[in-house]
Amino acid sequence: MVKLMYDSSQPHHYLSGSFAPVVDETPPCKDLPVKGHLPDCLNGEFVRVGPNPKFSPVAGYHCMIHGLRIKDGKATYVSRYVRTSRIKQEEFFGGAKFMKIGDLKGLFGLVMVHMQMLRAKLKVLDVSYGIGTANTALVYHHGKLLALQEADKPYVLKVLEDGDLQTLGMLDYDKRLAHSFTAHPKVDPVTGEMFTFGYSRTPPYITYRVISKDGFMHDPVPITVPEPIMMHDFAITGNYAIFMDLPLYFRPKDMVKKNTLIFTFDPTKKARFGILPRYAKDELLIKWFELPNCFIFHNANAWEEGDEVVLINCRIENPDLDMINGTVKEKLENFKNELYEMRFNMTTGVASQRKLSAAAVDFPKINESYTGRKQRFVYGAILDSIAKVTEIIKFDLHAEPEPGKEKLEVGGNIPGIFDLGPNRFGSEAIFVPREPGITSKEDDGYLIFFVHDEVTGKSAATVIDAKTMSTDPVAVVELPHRVPQGFHAFFVTEEQLQEQAKF
Repeated sequence: MVKLMYDSSQPHHYLSGSFAPVVDETPPCKDLPVKGHLPDCLNGEFVRVGPNPKFSPVAGYHCMIHGLRIKDGKATYVSRYVRTSRIKQEEFFGGAKFMKIGDLKGLFGLVMVHMQMLRAKLKVLDVSYGIGTANTALVYHHGKLLALQEADKPYVLKVLEDGDLQTLGMLDYDKRLAHSFTAHPKVDPVTGEMFTFGYSRTPPYITYRVISKDGFMHDPVPITVPEPIMMHDFAITGNYAIFMDLPLYFRPKDMVKKNTLIFTFDPTKKARFGILPRYAKDELLIKWFELPNCFIFHNANAWEEGDEVVLINCRIENPDLDMINGTVKEKLENFKNELYEMRFNMTTGVASQRKLSAAAVDFPKINESYTGRKQRFVYGAILDSIAKVTEIIKFDLHAEPEPGKEKLEVGGNIPGIFDLGPNRFGSEAIFVPREPGITSKEDDGYLIFFVHDEVTGKSAATVIDAKTMSTDPVAVVELPHRVPQGFHAFFVTEEQLQEQAKF
């Protein structure tokens, strides 16, 4: 029935061209050609995840993690599927059996929901170990590298000495984690704690958690919002956690009646931001603020200034998730993410915001030694009309944006842009400091990211100077095959790599 209703004749936007999956894993491929030099601070492993369906995408995107192991100026490439419960079951059947978020549209979406429920009830599928793909982002905490997707629990990965990647299994914090886990938890570089949340289609719609430096997950703190929402990210400061009740709602009735995706944006609702003392045992002390209607996929950072909490993010108006779902498009309408500063006065209750850039920029990253603390520089990815990364941009939050700018270019609060070149598209750039901590200059370090050339068909890992944003790369590592466009990346330091070997 599913195959009869599914239109496989149309090429999918995120399954074609440079987004197309690679089926085969790559075991460690050593001594790759390096143009330039790889600085000592890059000893470790650069890893990036993304959706990579192993089977015909009637349903289900899996996760392939691409890794670049760097040691003493030499580089090794590896790619492995994250061995989730989902992929193991689909390998057994030899095809896709689980639904994915993009299938949840119209009558077909309703059929997919009931089909998965029936398969679970008949024990064709085992959903007791989750249904997620772990394909969205990565974080390192308490000696563990975690692969994350917000509909499921984390999966623990281990980076081996030769750069190979091994899935150890799902992490439920000694059964204390019974809900989903965001793809964007925050690790406090000062305390070593990790702060996270999960969202749900049933109450409580948001659940907040604190995980100690030693890996103990504290009791859940339910956060009340009026109806189920998609909350992709949040933020922390030294004293607070910031939750975003933005009007992208889970509305299954609209999915069928209006032939929309199951998450629907409501342009009539305000954007709400809840600020809670980060060690609160309940939500009684949360303060809610309102700003004009918007959605935010990613925050850069947050901190406190006097009575105010400051939040830096990439803000978008009137998002339509269906624009990035389904068939290949020449252009994505309303895909206009802009860098914003938002301020929330904890004494007066007043909220304000100001635009810091033109469109379209996303995947904001900072020197993570400053997470939750005031910092100056934000790096981001400039996106073209179909959401491909064409340039890497640097923002200076101490400088004022040039008024009236309708294009992202050097000047004002933009000290540098690295252009990937014609027909070359990249991924999220990760900042790696030359020296760990905050004793050296904030932007003294490097940015590392993958680049794919659609003309030659070749991919590379590129390293640039984060301080100067010079057009001459510090290093370019040729990769043995194409690395598809993907989602988020992470850098595992040599110290972390050795630490996780103990677990």
